Amino acid sequence: MSPAKSWAIRSAAAFTVLAVSAGCGTGVDRDGKSGDEGTVSAPGASPTGSPEPASPKGPPGALPRPGEVKRIPRSDDGLPPVISSIPTKRKVVFLTIDDGWEQDPGFVAQIRDQRIPIAAFVMRDAVEARGAVDPTAQGGRFLGAGKWGYVRDLRDAGATIENHTLTHPNLPTLGYEQQKAEICGSSKLIRKHLGTQPTLFRPPFGSLNSLTRKAAKACGIDALLLWTATVQPGGKIAYQVPDKKLRPGDVLLLHFRPNLSRDFRILVNKIKRRGFELGNLDAYLKAATGNPSGNS
Repeated sequence: MSPAKSWAIRSAAAFTVLAVSAGCGTGVDRDGKSGDEGTVSAPGASPTGSPEPASPKGPPGALPRPGEVKRIPRSDDGLPPVISSIPTKRKVVFLTIDDGWEQDPGFVAQIRDQRIPIAAFVMRDAVEARGAVDPTAQGGRFLGAGKWGYVRDLRDAGATIENHTLTHPNLPTLGYEQQKAEICGSSKLIRKHLGTQPTLFRPPFGSLNSLTRKAAKACGIDALLLWTATVQPGGKIAYQVPDKKLRPGDVLLLHFRPNLSRDFRILVNKIKRRGFELGNLDAYLKAATGNPSGNS
């Protein structure tokens, strides 16, 4: 064999090894299914190797169209309104999640990678895993694992972080100063760890009175947000209406519970199969209140 022919054979063999190591662009994933995941590209480059044009991303989720959202009337008493759903006829629903016990990194990855809009109403004792653990969170693998670092990761993934008190009390059983301490204390703590000021408040158990709204206003809260349906283990939706169906403008309530990332994936797929979009709550509330800042 001539030296030139020997060199050509060695070069071809080396190229074959490199192609197999890189997946050869076949896109076969770990489950043996074909797709694009196996294609290897340099950061900032397309599969052909040419740079991809920069495309700034806006807020995640569906945004309101001009004239789509009805106005939410201002409260006659000047206190923050109590809102349970968004006044729209568009097939759009809104995802919210409460407390902060089960800090599943897979949940953050879904929010970030799929750009899913969600508002997290966090509670200090859950985030910091202090005191008596919520019985429904027992058995969680990530109970308070990342503490406030996890909440920052969630914020950086695109979620909005809102107020759910310090200790999750039944607020109407407390006086004004005690309610104010719970709400203002939570806002102060969120501002300390995240640098942002909550504008929404969700009262524990959905229980409130006039003192709750008064205290919320004193703490810089623009609106109290309740819900129209809850999400149970397995991604099942528990409705509060007789026909057991999603309705335009529904606000869904989840909790940080065991199997969160699995249940969340099931829920999102279910919502989309039913023809609904996931709405950007912040943008819709601003449209509903008629104030660019979102203040009511």
